Amino acid sequence: MSALVLESFAQGHWVAGTGAPVMIASAVTGEPVASASSDGIDMAAMVRYARTIGGAALRKLTFHQRADALKAIAGLLTTHKDALYELSFHTGATRSDGMVDIEGGIGTLFVYASKGKRELPDETFLLDGDVDYASKSGAFIGRHAYLPREGVAVHINAFNFPIWGMLEKFAPAILAGMPVITKPATTGAYLAEAAARLIIDSNILPPGALQLICGATHDLFDHLNGQDMIGFTGSMETSARLQSHPGLLKNAVPFVAERDSLNCSILAPDITVEDPEFEIFIREVFREMTVKAGQKCTAIRRILVPENRAEAVSAALIERLARLRIGDPRLETTRMGALASLSQRRDVRARIARLAGESDILFGDPSQVSVDGADAMKGAFLSPILLRVRDTASAETVHNVEAFGPVATLLPYRAIDDAIALANRGEGSLVGSLVTRDVDTARHVIFAAGAYHGRMLVLDRDCARESTGHGAPMPHLTHGGPGRAGGGEELGGVRAVKHHLRRIALQGSPAMMSAVLKSWIKGAPEITREQHPFRYAYDALVIGQTFHSKERVVTLADIEHFASFTGDIFYAHMDAEAVKGHPFFPGRIAHGYLLLAFAAGLFVDADKGPVLANYGLDNLRFLKPVSPGEAISVRLTVKSKASRHRDYGEVRWAVEITSSAGEPAATYELLTMNAHIA
Repeated sequence: MSALVLESFAQGHWVAGTGAPVMIASAVTGEPVASASSDGIDMAAMVRYARTIGGAALRKLTFHQRADALKAIAGLLTTHKDALYELSFHTGATRSDGMVDIEGGIGTLFVYASKGKRELPDETFLLDGDVDYASKSGAFIGRHAYLPREGVAVHINAFNFPIWGMLEKFAPAILAGMPVITKPATTGAYLAEAAARLIIDSNILPPGALQLICGATHDLFDHLNGQDMIGFTGSMETSARLQSHPGLLKNAVPFVAERDSLNCSILAPDITVEDPEFEIFIREVFREMTVKAGQKCTAIRRILVPENRAEAVSAALIERLARLRIGDPRLETTRMGALASLSQRRDVRARIARLAGESDILFGDPSQVSVDGADAMKGAFLSPILLRVRDTASAETVHNVEAFGPVATLLPYRAIDDAIALANRGEGSLVGSLVTRDVDTARHVIFAAGAYHGRMLVLDRDCARESTGHGAPMPHLTHGGPGRAGGGEELGGVRAVKHHLRRIALQGSPAMMSAVLKSWIKGAPEITREQHPFRYAYDALVIGQTFHSKERVVTLADIEHFASFTGDIFYAHMDAEAVKGHPFFPGRIAHGYLLLAFAAGLFVDADKGPVLANYGLDNLRFLKPVSPGEAISVRLTVKSKASRHRDYGEVRWAVEITSSAGEPAATYELLTMNAHIA
C-alpha cells in the first residue's frame, strides 16, 4: 500500500499540516505506512470551536440523546471493523490483539450507551445525593448537582491501543456533554485517524463535538482554562512535563493521568503445583507477557511466587514461551506479533539491560529472535524475556523500571507479608492479582496492598473460566491507579462521566430547588388536580402533583390476620408480654409491610389506565411504630420523571405514610412505568 498522508480535523474541516511530516513505518516490514504533521493548525481556534460550537450543541442534548449517539457510533464502527483490522496489522498486532483494541473500544461505547440510558436521567444535569435541610423550619435547603462544563476535553493517547485508547476517553466525555480534541500517539496514528474519520464523517455527532490532531499539540495547552480538562495516557516523564505546564497550574485544569505501572501477580503459598490454580497462574502470566507483545499498561511485570515454587513456575513458563510462534501478525499460526516500532524495541532492549543488572535472563535473547513470515531486523520483533532477580531483598530496578514489551521478572518471596511488601514497592499500579483459594490470605492481601493498586483481581478455579483476566480493564469499573500509575480514573462507569461534569452545591428554598432541578422536595408546593394522579399519562403528570388519601384504622385483627396469612409472627406483633420494656415499641405494633400493603390500598386507583406497572421501591424507612387502633393516611407525590422508552416513562413517587397524630410512620419512593398516551 502507498503511504497515507494523515490529516487532522479542525474547525469542521480535514486539513493536512504544512510542515515536514513525520514518517510512520510498519511495525512488521519497516516500510512507510503513513506520514503526519500538524504544523500550521491553529490550536487556539480549535479550542474556541470546541467550546462555542461543539460544546454548545452537546449541552443541548440530554444524557439519553448522547447515549443514543454513542450506540450509533458503536454500530457504525462495527460495520467497518474489517478495514480497521487490516490497518491494525501494521501496528504489529495479531487478529486477537486487534480484537482487544478495535472491538474492545467498540464494546466500551456500547457499555456507556447502555449506562447512559439505564443509570442517567433524560436530562442535561445529574443530581448527587440527598437533600440537606439547613434550617429548623425546612424553608432553606441545600443539595448537590452535576452540571456540564463549558470547556473541552483534550485527550492525549498512547501508542499501544490506538482505537480503544481513544474511545475509552471519548465515551464518558461525550456522554457528559464535553466536546473532545483527541491526539493519538504518532506511532499508529493511521489507525486512530481511520476510526475518527468514520465517526466524524457519519455526522452522528453535532459539529465540533470531535476534533483530531495528527501530529504535535504545539501550543494547545496555552489556550486551556478551568472549564477544560485533560485525559492523558503515557509515560511518567511525559505526564510530569505536561502537568507542570504553567497554564494548567495557574488555571487548575483537571489532569487525569494513566501512566507507568509495574503491575504484579502473586501466587499465594497455599497453591501447590498440583492445584488447578497453579495452571491458572501460569496461563495468566504467559498471556500478559505475550498479548499485544506485552505492550499493555496492565501487563504483569513482577511475578511474585513462594521460594519453594520458583523453580516450578519458571520451568512452566519457559516451556510455554518456547512453543510461542512469533511472526507476521497476518499469519494464522502467529501468536505474538511485533512491538509498535523500532524505536520502541530499542527502548525495551535498553530497559532489559537495566533489569539484567540485578537479574538473570531465564528465557529469551533481547538481540535476536526467530520470526515467521517477516524479517526480524526490519520489523520490530522481540523475543519474550523472562528474568529472575538474584536477590529479592536487595533488588531495586525491578520496582522502578518498566520494560514496555514482552518482559516480566520472577521475584521469589518467603512469606505472604514479604509478597505484600514487594507488591507495594512498585509505588502504585493499575492492577495487582492474587491466585489463591484461601479466604484469609485474600483478605490479608487486599487490605494490606489494595491502597497501592487501582484494581485487584483474586483468581481461583471458581471464577477463572469466566474472568476477564488480570490485564483487561472493564468500562464498568475503575481503570487507573495511585502513585506511579498517575492517580487517575479513566473508566469506572458513571464515575468517569462525573469526572467530566462540575459538581456544584445549590442552596435555596424547597420550592425553588424543586422547580430548578425537576425533583420535588418536601416543603415545596403540592399540586392538586381534579383526577387521581394515576389517571394522567406520563406526559401530563407534573412534578409535585399530589394525592392525599383517606384514613384507615389499623386494628389488632388486621395485625393478627396479616401474621397468620404471611407467617410473620415476630414477637413485637404478637406477644404483648415479650415487648414490655422494648426500647422502640410501646406495645404490640403493626408490621411494617402491613403498612405498605394498606398504603397501596389507600392510594392505588383500581381502573385500567396509564400506570402500566409498579416495578419497585427505593429508600424505605420505618420511622414510627403504629399501634393497634391508630389510623394511617398516605401522601403520594410525583417526585421526578424519566423517559425510558418511546411508549412509556418512569415516574418516581414520594410516598409518606402518616399516623393519625400527624407523624410520619414510613417514607419511601415508589417506581412506576406510565404510558405516554393514556
